Amino acid sequence: MPKPRTRVTRLRRESWGFAIGSVLFALGVVPWYAAAVGPTWDAATFFVGSIFFTAAAFVQLALSGRRPPRRESSTADFADWWSAAIQFVGTILFNVSTGAVLIGTLRQMSTASTGWRPDAWGSAAFLLSSAVSIIAAQRRHELWDRDARTLHGTWLNLVGSIFFGFSAVGAYVIPSTGELASVLWVNLGTFLGAVCFFLAAVLARRSLHDETPATTPSA
Repeated sequence: MPKPRTRVTRLRRESWGFAIGSVLFALGVVPWYAAAVGPTWDAATFFVGSIFFTAAAFVQLALSGRRPPRRESSTADFADWWSAAIQFVGTILFNVSTGAVLIGTLRQMSTASTGWRPDAWGSAAFLLSSAVSIIAAQRRHELWDRDARTLHGTWLNLVGSIFFGFSAVGAYVIPSTGELASVLWVNLGTFLGAVCFFLAAVLARRSLHDETPATTPSA
């Protein structure tokens, strides 16, 4: 008899999604990788990574509830849901931005020196989501699921979102030259942000390692 899907199983899938997406984003800005695979496959690396981010964010939003919490809900549940919802929107914006770069490379229209151009709106959504999640983590005793947020994970995600913000600023195109403001920060901000997201995902998964679902029957 197959085992039913449990909350822990979904949380682990969420962690896997964020971890894989982070690895692909970090890999995409490594110079030797970009040079080895070429602009199209490099852009595809970011696009696939953004899909993993979106899948993981959808799982997180589903675990937080299909609808916004009611007025009588705790402050923590309120912050948890809105953080997940804003993050999900941010991942979709990254789908759009990475997809646009991929299409541009396929049409040989992209002038970007990296496989993606960090989306300012997506980065802002990640930053806002991370800031709101701090509220939920600090009041995790009020959450219906105390394992949904941890302080180390939320702070790592906040730092990662700040680095993604730096990469978005670096991707600003200077009108007079048509060049990026800072290719260094596009790459460095993306890489460091992805590392922070990866560590947060791994630590979240590790915290669930010893948890055994009580409702899961033996096969």
